[in-house]
Amino acid sequence: MRKLWFYTITLFFFQQTYAQDTARYKGMTINLDEVIVEAKRIGFDVNSFIKRVEDDTTFYRAFKNLRLLGYTADNDIRIYNKQNEVQASLKSQTLQTMEGRCRSMKVLSQDVTGDFYDKKGQYNYYTAELYGNLFFTQGTVCVDASGEEPERAKGSMARHKNQLKQLIFNPGKPVRGVPIVGGKVAIFDPEVMRLYNFSITSESYANVPCYVFTAKARPNLNSLDRGDVVINELITYFNKDNFEIVGRIYSLSYKTMVFDFNVKMNVQMTKQQGLLIPALVTYDGTWDVPFKKRETAKFIAKFHSFTE
Repeated sequence: MRKLWFYTITLFFFQQTYAQDTARYKGMTINLDEVIVEAKRIGFDVNSFIKRVEDDTTFYRAFKNLRLLGYTADNDIRIYNKQNEVQASLKSQTLQTMEGRCRSMKVLSQDVTGDFYDKKGQYNYYTAELYGNLFFTQGTVCVDASGEEPERAKGSMARHKNQLKQLIFNPGKPVRGVPIVGGKVAIFDPEVMRLYNFSITSESYANVPCYVFTAKARPNLNSLDRGDVVINELITYFNKDNFEIVGRIYSLSYKTMVFDFNVKMNVQMTKQQGLLIPALVTYDGTWDVPFKKRETAKFIAKFHSFTE
C-alpha cells in the first residue's frame, strides 16, 4: 500500500512538472526552460509568441531594407577547392549612397584572387553571384517605398535566384516553385512539425535579453523521416522588450541523386533609421547542382556607418 501511495504521489508530481515545463501549439509540443515557466505564470503568452514566430516576415524583410539606406559594407567571400584551400576570393569595402529612393554603390577598396571573375568580368561562382545579387549594386537602382524594384529581372534564372534567396534567408517558410525541398522547410506544417523538437528559452544575445525559439530535428528519426529534414536547426533570438529579431542561427542540408547542399548561417540584426537591418551575416556552405561543379564557399558581410 505504501509503495502504491509513493508511486501515485511521484506520478502526480511528474505530471505537474511536465505540464509546467511544456506547452502546446497546433499539435506542437514546446519545451520551456525555468525562466519561461516563471514568465508564463505572470502573463507571458506562449501561444501568442509562437504565432508571432510563425507569422514573422521581418527577417527576410530586413535584407530588403538594405536597399533603403546608405551604408558601408565589408565584404569577404572565399571559394574553396576539394583540398579545402582557397581557390578564389574577393575582399572589398563598398559604400552605398542614397538619393531619394535610388541607390548607387562605390567600391572603396578591393582585393581579388584566383578565378573569382571570368574574362568578361562576370562571376565564376554561383555563391558569388548570389552574394552580388543580394548585396552589390551596379549603376543606379530605384525602389518603391517598400524596397521593391518595380522593374524586376525576368526569366527562369532570376526566378531561381529569388527562390534560393527565400530558401536561405527566410528559413521556416515554404518556398513556392522549388521541387522536393520547397514544402519541407515549412516547420509549422503538421507533416513537417513532427520531425522536430521545439523549445523556448531565455538568453542574452549581443547583450540583449531575449526569448529564444529553437527548432531542432529530432535525433532518433528513422532513415525515411531523416530524409525529409531540410532545416537541421533554427534558432531565433527575439528582443524581450519589443519581440524584434536580433539574431538567427540556422543550418540547412538536403541530398538527392540530382543535387545536394549543406549550409550554415549566422545573422545578427541592428535597428537603424527605424528599420531592422542585418549588421553581420556569416555563411558556410557547399552546393552541388546539375550542370555545375560542386561549390564550397564562406562569406562574411558586415554593414555599418548607416545613413539615410
